[in-house]
Amino acid sequence: MNSVSADLPFYVPVGNECALFELAWRHRLPLLLKGPTGCGKTRFVAHMAGKVGRPLTTVSCHDDLTAADLTGRYLLKGGDTVWADGPLTTAVRHGGICYLDEVVEARKDVTVVLHPLTDDRRMLPLERTGELLEAPKEFMLVVSYNPGYQNVLKQLKPSTRQRFVAIEFDFPPAEVERRVVAIESGLAEERVQPLILLAAKLRALKGHDLEEGVSTRLLVYCATLINAGMAVREAVQVSMIEPLSDDADVKKGLDELVIAVFG
Repeated sequence: MNSVSADLPFYVPVGNECALFELAWRHRLPLLLKGPTGCGKTRFVAHMAGKVGRPLTTVSCHDDLTAADLTGRYLLKGGDTVWADGPLTTAVRHGGICYLDEVVEARKDVTVVLHPLTDDRRMLPLERTGELLEAPKEFMLVVSYNPGYQNVLKQLKPSTRQRFVAIEFDFPPAEVERRVVAIESGLAEERVQPLILLAAKLRALKGHDLEEGVSTRLLVYCATLINAGMAVREAVQVSMIEPLSDDADVKKGLDELVIAVFG
């Protein structure tokens, strides 16, 4: 297991993803991360930004996010009109890492802005100011999305996907996830183990009773509540059952899994 500086965001590698990130950053390649919600994509990017020593700008994409939200706009200040850089422009100017989380949720004009940054040009045209910014060698564009949530109306076009090198994420192996949850929550590993077993059973229901399996993030929440003194069954209910479904029949079935694991 790799040893890292104590001041970096905590992350446990499960493969060669750290080496791949460093290679992509060093050779100025844009990076696409694919994987389910709460499996560690955002933490991974924060960890690697710290490891390569570059400032990180994270943007959570949504239906109303436009290209102008990323590049910038003119604002009125004290009677004057001044240009304000958006997060993408700021990262380009200062050689930072810009991370667009769930990029497919953004409006279509966003991908048009990204295209010149994801080929050999590495340029960001700012039409409103007339600038054409050349990304410095330290700049890196990282985007992510959850393939399990995508549909025909929200997916990356092949012409966009093929501008990135890609890493596929999944939930970590049980022994790694147990250690991560224990360290993040402070709960002893032997007490975390039943939560890991329950998570495996819940994830097996993905695509059947559940749209998505329980995330590592929710496991950390649950273990944190248990470590703070909450009863195990109550902690499981509020952090691993209720967030997964609103359907009473589905939740009843999930409760049966809880009983099978915890008795």
